[in-house]
Amino acid sequence: MQHVIDLNAVTQTFVSSDGSPVTALQGVDLHLRRHEFVSLIGPSGCGKSTILRLIAGLIKPSQGEVRIFDLPVTEPRDEIGMVFQKPTLLPWLSVLDNITFPMRHKYGHVEMKEEARAKQLLDMVGLKDFGHKQPHELSGGMQQRVSIARSLLHDPDILLMDEPFSALDALTRDEMSFELLRIWNERPKTVVFVTHSIQEALLLSDRIVVMSARPGRVADIIDVPLPRPRSLATLADPVFHEMANEIRVKVFSKHPAHA
Repeated sequence: MQHVIDLNAVTQTFVSSDGSPVTALQGVDLHLRRHEFVSLIGPSGCGKSTILRLIAGLIKPSQGEVRIFDLPVTEPRDEIGMVFQKPTLLPWLSVLDNITFPMRHKYGHVEMKEEARAKQLLDMVGLKDFGHKQPHELSGGMQQRVSIARSLLHDPDILLMDEPFSALDALTRDEMSFELLRIWNERPKTVVFVTHSIQEALLLSDRIVVMSARPGRVADIIDVPLPRPRSLATLADPVFHEMANEIRVKVFSKHPAHA
């Protein structure tokens, strides 16, 4: 099966504020199939967000290569949507205008079909009647729903999500996880999801990539055998809890894997 995303022997080095080199990633090999949901977990600073930036074409690898649909990534591409930790909505625009802003910014205008799609997306994320509202009138969870809708406006093949629910309270976070599952079932995408939550990764993912401490390497790749569609009952499945404990040991191991 052809891979949608390939990271081949990727190493990423940055220059720190004191001028010394810092290796964020070292020798990372990662391959994602079409419509696969893959979560990245690991200790802070292990390069999870760096992997997203590489796939998005926001930075170039120091060594190795990143390919999408077997083509080298050299710049940001329309096939990719991105959702950040914070909603990053423009406070002076309405909810609807925030969703269509990328098109207005890129092309200078928004066509009627794009505005109609934005309204459909608002309906899909449960905010049908909130298009005229300003961001400050929405809760944190509602703002993040708008961000997800915005990322889907151009119907990308790939969705990159960088801890999108980490700033939300526990109840809203659970609600958003199930909301994301519903959206993914309705509009399948290849998703790369960064999280610090093992439970969140298990609930959402087909596979979980466990990263070692810096320099980040792929310490393990875990298949999630839990059946889909997933629901509240999934959280009570004994396999869910067994896997959560196994992954916890891997993530918090004091002996990071070496490539």
